[in-house]
Amino acid sequence: MVAQGNRKAVLVGCNYPDTHFRLHGCINDVRMMEKLIRNRFGFVEKNITVLTDDPDTSLNKLPTRTNIMRALEEMVRKATDGDVLFFHFSGKGTIIPSLEPNQHYGEHEAIVPCDLNLITDMDLRCLIKDLNKGISFTIVSDSCHSGGLIDTHKEQIGPSKARARGMHPHVHYGARAISARSLMSCLQFVSSSLENVVGAVTTGTHVLSTVASALNNGSSIMGAIASALSGIFKEDVSTRFLPQNKQRDMHLSLKRSSTEDEGILLSGCQANDTCAELTGSELTKGEAHGAFTYALVQALKEDGSLTNKELVVNVRKSLLDQGIVQHPCLYCSNANADAPFLGGPTKYSPEPDKIPNKNKRKTEAKETPTPDKDKPLKKAHETPSPTIMNADEASDDSDE
Repeated sequence: MVAQGNRKAVLVGCNYPDTHFRLHGCINDVRMMEKLIRNRFGFVEKNITVLTDDPDTSLNKLPTRTNIMRALEEMVRKATDGDVLFFHFSGKGTIIPSLEPNQHYGEHEAIVPCDLNLITDMDLRCLIKDLNKGISFTIVSDSCHSGGLIDTHKEQIGPSKARARGMHPHVHYGARAISARSLMSCLQFVSSSLENVVGAVTTGTHVLSTVASALNNGSSIMGAIASALSGIFKEDVSTRFLPQNKQRDMHLSLKRSSTEDEGILLSGCQANDTCAELTGSELTKGEAHGAFTYALVQALKEDGSLTNKELVVNVRKSLLDQGIVQHPCLYCSNANADAPFLGGPTKYSPEPDKIPNKNKRKTEAKETPTPDKDKPLKKAHETPSPTIMNADEASDDSDE
């Protein structure tokens, strides 16, 4: 697909400060990704929504489920033919069992906003379903269990049998996962905390009793999570936690052919896999980053015209060379697999102080007419030509 419309992005980074499952590189990922898409891919500031849980962030810019879904739904709703939409999530991921153990789709992937109100695979598929034809929607998820966040039937690059060739001595990393049971414990803690908030005593008690009842009656952990989230966030919960009859109706509406689906998912790992966070690495010059996001950005800085398939292959090789055990995947239609990432790089005019001297050209000397004998000879002059570089010619030293 050749990108000719507007370019809009929602970039989300969750470090979960002041929690026992805190991360350190997710906000750094977002800042690095924003710089890349502005310099290389023609996104402008007014069309980029950034949501992070940085301590200084205002409430309406926190990466809660409400704020993330509002930004995504607005982006999709306002998109027109030819637009390029981009959603980057860097944070925790989880995998949760079905409410009914005998369901064909036994497990579901989800990303974890800062308020723990999950955004599930069904939520993202519903967004893609609402896209008009001719609009591309690319998702990059640097979170555990992110493979399968959209339609797994369009798996272009899936599980890998390749093994890391030994850990790079300076690469240290941890996983970006949170188990369903740990998530349940956190939600119970939140419910309990509500009892200590003025005006929320009834809510907290109700949630705790509902969750306890669900667990005591033998309900699955998924059922308990659904009860907790519904009790805390009311109707503002994932489609996945709606009553089963409504979910079945939603599944029927999501059955679309692969040729119609413009959704593109570059996942940091497989559905049953985890994503790594690099901490204090020489590779990243001491900054914490998601291994997947960092490798992806570096690959695109070297060649912004990579196709989605080429990009995932390159990132896989980079992680393997560093001894990082995770398997990025690609889920999309055949046509989108061979399409340039985000439609390919765009030309832009760099700031004057960032134009390398080597790119300044001089024109050849102009011929001067034969002077009259009474007039002095005019010297040929050189005129510097203004240089407009494309992204591949620009220097990226400041990004490294």
